[in-house]
Amino acid sequence: MESYDLMIIGAGAAGLTAGIYASRAKLDTVIINEGVVGGQMVLTEEVANYPGVEPVKGYTLAATMKQQAKSFGCKIRSNVKIADYELEGEIKKVTLEDGRSFQAKAVILSPGGRPRSLNIPGEDLFRGTGISYCATCDGDFFTGKDVVVVGGGNSALEEAVALTQFATKVTIVHQFDHFQAFEHAINEAQSNPKIEFIMESELREFSGNGVLQSVAVEHLPSGNRTTLETDGVFIFIGYLPNTESIKEIVPLNERNEIIVDTDMRTSVPGVFAAGDCIPKKYRQVTTAVADGTIAALSAAEFLRNGATTS
Repeated sequence: MESYDLMIIGAGAAGLTAGIYASRAKLDTVIINEGVVGGQMVLTEEVANYPGVEPVKGYTLAATMKQQAKSFGCKIRSNVKIADYELEGEIKKVTLEDGRSFQAKAVILSPGGRPRSLNIPGEDLFRGTGISYCATCDGDFFTGKDVVVVGGGNSALEEAVALTQFATKVTIVHQFDHFQAFEHAINEAQSNPKIEFIMESELREFSGNGVLQSVAVEHLPSGNRTTLETDGVFIFIGYLPNTESIKEIVPLNERNEIIVDTDMRTSVPGVFAAGDCIPKKYRQVTTAVADGTIAALSAAEFLRNGATTS
Protein backbone atom coordinates (compact mmCIF):
# COMPACT_ATOMS: atom_id res chain seq x y z
CA MET A 1 0.00 0.00 0.00
CA GLU A 2 1.43 3.37 -1.06
CA SER A 3 0.14 6.27 1.05
CA TYR A 4 -0.09 9.87 -0.12
CA ASP A 5 -1.75 13.13 0.81
CA LEU A 6 -3.44 13.34 -2.59
CA MET A 7 -4.22 10.93 -5.41
CA ILE A 8 -4.96 12.24 -8.90
CA ILE A 9 -6.67 9.91 -11.35
CA GLY A 10 -5.70 10.84 -14.90
CA ALA A 11 -2.69 12.56 -16.43
CA GLY A 12 -4.16 14.87 -19.04
CA ALA A 13 -3.81 18.64 -18.85
CA ALA A 14 -6.07 18.85 -15.77
CA GLY A 15 -4.39 16.03 -13.88
CA LEU A 16 -0.85 17.19 -14.62
CA THR A 17 -1.69 20.75 -13.61
CA ALA A 18 -3.23 19.51 -10.37
CA GLY A 19 -0.07 17.50 -9.79
CA ILE A 20 2.11 20.57 -10.35
CA TYR A 21 0.10 22.76 -7.95
CA ALA A 22 -0.31 20.11 -5.27
CA SER A 23 3.33 19.02 -5.27
CA ARG A 24 4.56 22.60 -5.23
CA ALA A 25 2.32 23.10 -2.18
CA LYS A 26 4.34 20.29 -0.54
CA LEU A 27 1.54 17.74 -0.69
CA ASP A 28 2.76 14.18 -1.18
CA THR A 29 1.03 13.53 -4.49
CA VAL A 30 0.67 10.66 -6.95
CA ILE A 31 -0.93 10.66 -10.38
CA ILE A 32 -2.39 7.33 -11.50
CA ASN A 33 -2.98 7.17 -15.23
CA GLU A 34 -4.46 4.31 -17.24
CA GLY A 35 -3.05 5.39 -20.59
CA VAL A 36 -0.27 7.51 -22.03
CA VAL A 37 0.54 10.65 -20.07
CA GLY A 38 -0.91 13.73 -21.74
CA GLY A 39 -4.45 12.67 -22.62
CA GLN A 40 -5.98 14.48 -25.61
CA MET A 41 -2.91 16.73 -25.86
CA VAL A 42 -0.89 13.85 -27.24
CA LEU A 43 -3.34 13.52 -30.16
CA THR A 44 -3.08 17.21 -31.08
CA GLU A 45 -0.72 17.86 -33.97
CA GLU A 46 0.10 21.37 -32.77
CA VAL A 47 -1.04 23.57 -29.90
CA ALA A 48 -0.88 27.14 -31.19
CA ASN A 49 -3.16 29.00 -28.75
CA TYR A 50 -1.64 28.20 -25.35
CA PRO A 51 -0.89 31.62 -23.80
CA GLY A 52 2.77 32.55 -23.61
CA VAL A 53 3.94 29.46 -25.51
CA GLU A 54 5.13 29.31 -29.11
CA PRO A 55 3.28 26.75 -31.27
CA VAL A 56 4.26 23.34 -29.94
CA LYS A 57 3.49 19.70 -30.65
CA GLY A 58 0.85 18.34 -28.32
CA TYR A 59 3.04 15.51 -27.09
CA THR A 60 5.86 17.99 -26.41
CA LEU A 61 3.62 20.16 -24.24
CA ALA A 62 2.44 17.04 -22.39
CA ALA A 63 6.04 15.92 -21.80
CA THR A 64 6.93 19.36 -20.46
CA MET A 65 3.98 19.32 -18.04
CA LYS A 66 4.93 15.81 -16.91
CA GLN A 67 8.52 16.81 -16.22
CA GLN A 68 7.39 19.94 -14.38
CA ALA A 69 5.12 17.89 -12.10
CA LYS A 70 7.91 15.41 -11.40
CA SER A 71 10.37 18.23 -10.68
CA PHE A 72 8.19 19.29 -7.74
CA GLY A 73 8.10 15.73 -6.41
CA CYS A 74 4.88 14.41 -7.91
CA LYS A 75 4.91 10.65 -8.51
CA ILE A 76 3.38 9.34 -11.73
CA ARG A 77 2.18 5.78 -12.26
CA SER A 78 1.13 5.44 -15.90
CA ASN A 79 -0.02 2.67 -18.26
CA VAL A 80 -1.82 0.87 -15.45
CA LYS A 81 -5.37 -0.41 -15.08
CA ILE A 82 -7.51 0.46 -12.07
CA ALA A 83 -9.55 -2.49 -10.83
CA ASP A 84 -11.35 -0.95 -7.86
CA TYR A 85 -12.15 2.37 -6.22
CA GLU A 86 -13.04 2.93 -2.55
CA LEU A 87 -13.66 6.67 -2.27
CA GLU A 88 -16.19 6.79 0.56
CA GLY A 89 -14.85 7.33 4.05
CA GLU A 90 -11.89 9.25 5.39
CA ILE A 91 -9.25 7.22 3.55
CA LYS A 92 -9.63 6.86 -0.22
CA LYS A 93 -8.24 3.69 -1.79
CA VAL A 94 -7.48 2.64 -5.36
CA THR A 95 -6.44 -0.87 -6.34
CA LEU A 96 -4.78 -1.76 -9.64
CA GLU A 97 -5.30 -4.95 -11.62
CA ASP A 98 -1.74 -6.00 -10.78
CA GLY A 99 -2.59 -5.91 -7.07
CA ARG A 100 -0.85 -2.68 -6.15
CA SER A 101 -2.91 -0.29 -4.04
CA PHE A 102 -2.79 3.38 -3.13
CA GLN A 103 -4.44 5.45 -0.43
CA ALA A 104 -4.89 9.14 0.36
CA LYS A 105 -7.13 11.53 2.24
CA ALA A 106 -8.15 13.36 -0.93
CA VAL A 107 -8.66 12.43 -4.57
CA ILE A 108 -8.95 14.43 -7.78
CA LEU A 109 -10.73 12.61 -10.60
CA SER A 110 -9.50 13.79 -13.99
CA PRO A 111 -9.99 10.81 -16.34
CA GLY A 112 -10.68 13.15 -19.26
CA GLY A 113 -12.90 12.36 -22.18
CA ARG A 114 -12.88 11.70 -25.88
CA PRO A 115 -14.78 12.99 -28.91
CA ARG A 116 -17.40 10.61 -30.19
CA SER A 117 -16.01 8.86 -33.26
CA LEU A 118 -17.71 7.88 -36.50
CA ASN A 119 -15.97 4.48 -36.35
CA ILE A 120 -15.61 4.15 -40.11
CA PRO A 121 -12.63 3.03 -42.22
CA GLY A 122 -9.75 5.50 -42.30
CA GLU A 123 -10.68 7.46 -39.20
CA ASP A 124 -7.81 6.16 -37.09
CA LEU A 125 -5.39 6.47 -40.01
CA PHE A 126 -6.10 10.15 -40.74
CA ARG A 127 -6.72 11.38 -37.21
CA GLY A 128 -4.34 14.35 -36.88
CA THR A 129 -3.50 14.37 -40.60
CA GLY A 130 -6.80 15.68 -41.91
CA ILE A 131 -9.36 14.64 -39.28
CA SER A 132 -9.92 16.92 -36.30
CA TYR A 133 -12.39 17.20 -33.46
CA CYS A 134 -11.57 20.80 -32.51
CA ALA A 135 -11.99 23.82 -34.81
CA THR A 136 -10.48 26.16 -32.23
CA CYS A 137 -7.35 24.01 -32.07
CA ASP A 138 -6.85 23.26 -35.75
CA GLY A 139 -8.92 25.68 -37.83
CA ASP A 140 -6.02 27.89 -38.93
CA PHE A 141 -4.19 24.88 -40.39
CA PHE A 142 -6.89 24.77 -43.07
CA THR A 143 -6.62 28.36 -44.25
CA GLY A 144 -7.60 28.60 -47.91
CA LYS A 145 -8.75 24.98 -48.04
CA ASP A 146 -12.03 23.08 -48.33
CA VAL A 147 -13.26 21.23 -45.25
CA VAL A 148 -16.18 19.08 -44.18
CA VAL A 149 -18.04 19.38 -40.87
CA VAL A 150 -19.96 16.34 -39.61
CA GLY A 151 -22.91 16.94 -37.27
CA GLY A 152 -26.12 18.90 -36.87
CA GLY A 153 -26.13 20.21 -33.32
CA ASN A 154 -25.07 23.57 -31.91
CA SER A 155 -21.39 22.66 -31.78
CA ALA A 156 -21.30 21.51 -35.40
CA LEU A 157 -23.02 24.62 -36.76
CA GLU A 158 -21.16 27.09 -34.56
CA GLU A 159 -17.80 25.51 -35.37
CA ALA A 160 -18.67 25.43 -39.07
CA VAL A 161 -19.25 29.19 -38.97
CA ALA A 162 -15.98 29.66 -37.07
CA LEU A 163 -14.12 27.64 -39.70
CA THR A 164 -15.24 30.03 -42.44
CA GLN A 165 -12.69 32.49 -41.03
CA PHE A 166 -10.02 30.16 -42.43
CA ALA A 167 -11.46 27.75 -44.99
CA THR A 168 -12.51 28.65 -48.51
CA LYS A 169 -15.55 26.37 -48.28
CA VAL A 170 -17.19 24.42 -45.48
CA THR A 171 -19.57 21.55 -46.28
CA ILE A 172 -21.81 20.35 -43.47
CA VAL A 173 -22.82 16.70 -43.73
CA HIS A 174 -25.75 15.73 -41.51
CA GLN A 175 -27.68 12.48 -41.21
CA PHE A 176 -31.15 14.05 -40.84
CA ASP A 177 -33.20 16.46 -42.94
CA HIS A 178 -33.22 18.99 -40.09
CA PHE A 179 -30.76 20.29 -37.49
CA GLN A 180 -30.80 19.75 -33.73
CA ALA A 181 -29.52 23.22 -32.94
CA PHE A 182 -30.86 26.53 -31.71
CA GLU A 183 -32.59 28.65 -34.34
CA HIS A 184 -29.94 31.38 -34.25
CA ALA A 185 -27.17 28.84 -34.90
CA ILE A 186 -29.10 27.39 -37.84
CA ASN A 187 -29.78 30.83 -39.31
CA GLU A 188 -26.18 31.93 -38.95
CA ALA A 189 -24.90 28.82 -40.74
CA GLN A 190 -27.50 28.95 -43.50
CA SER A 191 -26.83 32.63 -44.19
CA ASN A 192 -23.07 32.14 -44.51
CA PRO A 193 -22.08 32.09 -48.21
CA LYS A 194 -19.07 29.85 -47.52
CA ILE A 195 -21.19 27.02 -46.08
CA GLU A 196 -22.89 24.30 -48.13
CA PHE A 197 -25.10 21.48 -46.86
CA ILE A 198 -25.44 17.78 -47.62
CA MET A 199 -28.46 16.53 -45.69
CA GLU A 200 -29.74 13.03 -44.94
CA SER A 201 -26.25 11.71 -45.51
CA GLU A 202 -23.42 10.05 -43.61
CA LEU A 203 -19.70 9.59 -44.17
CA ARG A 204 -18.70 6.00 -44.91
CA GLU A 205 -14.93 6.13 -45.48
CA PHE A 206 -11.89 8.39 -45.36
CA SER A 207 -9.29 8.09 -48.13
CA GLY A 208 -5.94 9.63 -49.00
CA ASN A 209 -2.25 9.13 -49.58
CA GLY A 210 -0.46 10.07 -46.38
CA VAL A 211 -2.97 12.84 -45.71
CA LEU A 212 -6.75 12.94 -46.07
CA GLN A 213 -7.87 13.68 -49.63
CA SER A 214 -11.51 12.55 -49.91
CA VAL A 215 -14.50 11.05 -48.13
CA ALA A 216 -17.22 8.68 -49.25
CA VAL A 217 -20.69 10.11 -48.57
CA GLU A 218 -23.86 7.99 -48.59
CA HIS A 219 -27.26 9.55 -49.19
CA LEU A 220 -29.38 7.62 -46.70
CA PRO A 221 -32.79 7.63 -48.47
CA SER A 222 -31.35 6.37 -51.77
CA GLY A 223 -28.25 4.52 -50.63
CA ASN A 224 -26.22 6.26 -53.34
CA ARG A 225 -22.57 6.95 -52.57
CA THR A 226 -20.48 9.80 -53.90
CA THR A 227 -16.85 10.82 -53.40
CA LEU A 228 -16.25 14.28 -51.98
CA GLU A 229 -12.75 15.70 -52.25
CA THR A 230 -11.70 17.60 -49.14
CA ASP A 231 -8.62 18.80 -47.28
CA GLY A 232 -10.02 18.12 -43.83
CA VAL A 233 -12.93 16.82 -41.81
CA PHE A 234 -14.10 18.18 -38.45
CA ILE A 235 -16.30 15.78 -36.48
CA PHE A 236 -18.78 17.23 -33.95
CA ILE A 237 -21.19 14.45 -33.00
CA GLY A 238 -20.81 14.57 -29.25
CA TYR A 239 -18.28 14.05 -26.48
CA LEU A 240 -17.86 11.08 -24.16
CA PRO A 241 -16.40 11.53 -20.65
CA ASN A 242 -14.23 8.66 -19.46
CA THR A 243 -16.41 7.95 -16.43
CA GLU A 244 -17.62 4.41 -17.10
CA SER A 245 -15.58 2.95 -14.25
CA ILE A 246 -16.73 5.51 -11.64
CA LYS A 247 -20.41 5.86 -12.50
CA GLU A 248 -21.45 4.11 -9.27
CA ILE A 249 -18.99 6.03 -7.12
CA VAL A 250 -19.71 9.74 -7.70
CA PRO A 251 -22.89 11.41 -8.99
CA LEU A 252 -23.01 11.95 -12.74
CA ASN A 253 -25.36 14.04 -14.85
CA GLU A 254 -27.41 12.82 -17.82
CA ARG A 255 -24.31 13.07 -20.04
CA ASN A 256 -22.25 10.94 -17.62
CA GLU A 257 -20.18 13.95 -16.54
CA ILE A 258 -19.07 14.24 -12.92
CA ILE A 259 -21.15 16.83 -11.07
CA VAL A 260 -18.99 19.43 -9.27
CA ASP A 261 -19.39 22.85 -7.71
CA THR A 262 -17.32 25.92 -8.60
CA ASP A 263 -14.49 24.66 -6.36
CA MET A 264 -14.43 21.32 -8.27
CA ARG A 265 -15.84 19.47 -5.26
CA THR A 266 -18.08 16.46 -5.80
CA SER A 267 -20.73 15.51 -3.25
CA VAL A 268 -18.33 12.92 -1.80
CA PRO A 269 -16.17 14.58 0.90
CA GLY A 270 -12.53 14.73 -0.15
CA VAL A 271 -13.25 13.86 -3.78
CA PHE A 272 -12.78 16.51 -6.46
CA ALA A 273 -12.95 16.38 -10.26
CA ALA A 274 -11.45 18.42 -13.09
CA GLY A 275 -11.07 18.57 -16.85
CA ASP A 276 -13.10 17.09 -19.66
CA CYS A 277 -14.96 14.73 -17.32
CA ILE A 278 -17.02 17.57 -15.79
CA PRO A 279 -19.86 19.64 -17.34
CA LYS A 280 -18.47 22.45 -19.47
CA LYS A 281 -19.12 24.22 -22.76
CA TYR A 282 -15.53 24.63 -23.93
CA ARG A 283 -12.98 21.82 -23.84
CA GLN A 284 -9.53 23.27 -24.34
CA VAL A 285 -6.10 22.70 -22.82
CA THR A 286 -6.47 26.07 -21.10
CA THR A 287 -9.84 25.24 -19.53
CA ALA A 288 -8.53 21.87 -18.32
CA VAL A 289 -5.50 23.59 -16.79
CA ALA A 290 -7.82 26.02 -14.99
CA ASP A 291 -9.93 23.15 -13.65
CA GLY A 292 -6.83 21.33 -12.43
CA THR A 293 -5.58 24.43 -10.67
CA ILE A 294 -8.87 24.96 -8.83
CA ALA A 295 -9.17 21.29 -7.90
CA ALA A 296 -5.63 21.18 -6.48
CA LEU A 297 -6.09 24.36 -4.44
CA SER A 298 -9.46 23.10 -3.15
CA ALA A 299 -7.94 19.73 -2.22
CA ALA A 300 -5.08 21.48 -0.43
CA GLU A 301 -7.59 23.56 1.54
CA PHE A 302 -9.53 20.41 2.40
CA LEU A 303 -6.38 18.76 3.72
CA ARG A 304 -5.36 21.83 5.70
CA ASN A 305 -8.77 21.94 7.37
CA GLY A 306 -8.33 18.66 9.15
CA ALA A 307 -7.73 15.79 6.73
CA THR A 308 -4.26 14.31 7.18
CA THR A 309 -2.61 11.20 5.85
CA SER A 310 -2.79 8.33 8.32
